Amino acid sequence: MRDILPDLRARCRDGVPVALATVVAVHGSAPRDPGAVMAVDAAGAVLGSVSGGCVEGDLYEVAREALAGAGPRVVAYGISDDEAFGVGLTCGGTIEVLVRAYVSAAERADLGALLDLIAADRPVAEATVLSGPAEAGARRVVRPTGDGPTVGTLGSGGLDAAVTDDARGLLSQGHTAIQWYGAHGERRMQEVAVFIRTYAPPPRMLVFGAIDHAAATARIGSFLGYRVTVCDARPAFATRERFPTADEVVRAWPHTYLESTEVDARTVICVLTHDPKFDVPLLLAALRTPAAYIGVMGSRRTHHDRLARLRGAGADEAALSRLASPVGLDLGARTPQETAVSIAAEIIQHRWGGTGRPLGELTGTIHHPGGPTGTR
Repeated sequence: MRDILPDLRARCRDGVPVALATVVAVHGSAPRDPGAVMAVDAAGAVLGSVSGGCVEGDLYEVAREALAGAGPRVVAYGISDDEAFGVGLTCGGTIEVLVRAYVSAAERADLGALLDLIAADRPVAEATVLSGPAEAGARRVVRPTGDGPTVGTLGSGGLDAAVTDDARGLLSQGHTAIQWYGAHGERRMQEVAVFIRTYAPPPRMLVFGAIDHAAATARIGSFLGYRVTVCDARPAFATRERFPTADEVVRAWPHTYLESTEVDARTVICVLTHDPKFDVPLLLAALRTPAAYIGVMGSRRTHHDRLARLRGAGADEAALSRLASPVGLDLGARTPQETAVSIAAEIIQHRWGGTGRPLGELTGTIHHPGGPTGTR
């Protein structure tokens, strides 16, 4: 959604009807995860993708039907590999896609309000009925407790209450999922399928050390959808001119800044200073956080010296095992840009559980299941 957000908001502001095709379920291998969106506007323009080109042509026609008055519907695409030239997924998986249009002024206003929250990086979840005795396409927009009103109804107070509770739980984890309920919100029943799409703020990437490698890492971090902060204590190096793609550049002692800023379980930390006076206090602070990834630059000799210093400062082996050092995957990188790709590859591998080996050497599914969704 975020990659087409500016264009969608512009259409809502300009009163242009739009249909959204959203992946709500994936079975087996598929190019995009639940939450991927393709939009078709009243003029026929297409934004985004749900499969990398496999089924977009057919979905375009379904979206045009929705704009012409057809109600919300879920369509499924799946095809075996030996039939891969038909309308379906060449990878052999199956996806289910919810298609609905926002045509009236009220519908466009509701969509615009949701898009404004996403653009402002406010956490929000959208729950939509897919099937069952509740009205298909009914939607409810849920925000964290105390952060704003809950808007819309799924048809009954009990269902609204149950979905609101689950949506807030999924939102706190940054997950997107289909949940099942009874007609009045009863748990452990499978009468009503509700797709809960969460929009958590972008995860953070904290880059310490204002060197050339940091500039390249900040650029690729922004490309991957992270909110990037570069921190260095040296005013001559920590400048906006050196890091134009970073969301913020902070001049402070690294450990002092890290102890004062928000770090959650989606945050990645890249320590590129390789200077003991910065590294040791910074890494001690980093190991006290729930960060998803802590990568540290330096040679193997530097790494062993660093570990000895950290042990001397009280870090135990369980904590030290969290460090990805020397940072990055073995790609043979030489330049700062290539090193940044190596670091990004390790972050992605860590997030999704990949092997880091060439896909041509492996068998089985290409797309790894699991992991957080709802972050882009």
